[in-house]
Amino acid sequence: MTTPARLTFTTALLACLVLFGCGGGGSSSPSTSQTASQANTTTTPTQSVVLTVRHIGSLPAPVQLPATTGFGHELLAMGGLDSADGSVSNIVRVRGSAASVAGQLPTAFHDAAATAVGGHVYVFGGGDAGATRAQILEVIGSGTRQVGSLPSGSSDCEAVTISNTAYVVGGYDGTNGLTNIVAYRPGSSPHVVGHLPLPLRYASVVAIDGRVLVAGGTSGTTPSAGIFAFDPKTSKTTRIGSLPKPITHAAGAELNGLFYVIGGRSSSTTSQVGTITAIDPTSGVASPAGRLSVGLSDMGAFGFGNRIIAVGGKDSAGVVKSGILELRP
Repeated sequence: MTTPARLTFTTALLACLVLFGCGGGGSSSPSTSQTASQANTTTTPTQSVVLTVRHIGSLPAPVQLPATTGFGHELLAMGGLDSADGSVSNIVRVRGSAASVAGQLPTAFHDAAATAVGGHVYVFGGGDAGATRAQILEVIGSGTRQVGSLPSGSSDCEAVTISNTAYVVGGYDGTNGLTNIVAYRPGSSPHVVGHLPLPLRYASVVAIDGRVLVAGGTSGTTPSAGIFAFDPKTSKTTRIGSLPKPITHAAGAELNGLFYVIGGRSSSTTSQVGTITAIDPTSGVASPAGRLSVGLSDMGAFGFGNRIIAVGGKDSAGVVKSGILELRP
């Protein structure tokens, strides 16, 4: 293993990255798709289109509930649960159709959130054996270092980036669901900047046009159909629409200015669905946008250029998956 080095990027590389190429080499700079979906840029929503789904590869091992984000040409999937429902500590890098273990978290945990800010990847919270974590870890080379703590322990949360700030949304503190939206800017202390109208865990979350969009999730023990938008400029959260049906444990990703909610399940642990729903971030209208070949919940996903990469998950038989899926218009 090479000597750990802080992940960095250059403006030149950022300008030349256009899409996540199949079988392409890795890069240490954020992709243009990450800039579009996680930065404070303006995109024009396109008409809802059906996504085709293709299996393109396999992870080193089956996993569900990893902390997932895009970084350069790579998707990073960190931690999660294995086939025996045990927490894992792997940092897995997915490049095109290939995936490998590139490092280790300090301990095994699952249900954390991850996002990239300013050329560095951060992991927030997580849980293991009934305990939740408040840690903020920065991924450096093949390992991590702790750089801060959330206001409270939080698992089952999601994180996205707008400009130079990460937003950690909802979650579970070990006793109760959370309404908190926590802002973290590297080098400063994280703090609560807003609230969801109801406590949510296992929601799908993306950032589009300077707003944090949230769909579905579990409130108490009940799945939600709500679609919400949080505006960091006003600290207000508004409901902008509804999913066709309540859904939780679904993956979320941005592609071409639309918010895609992928798979998930209803209230029971064996009610996985294969639906793909596209949400217009302006109108809040949700439209059918394709199907997975089998119902899957608890995947990790991220949009790159003209496609979404989704990994892992669990089916209705309780089988944890190792597949790498490509979703394209």
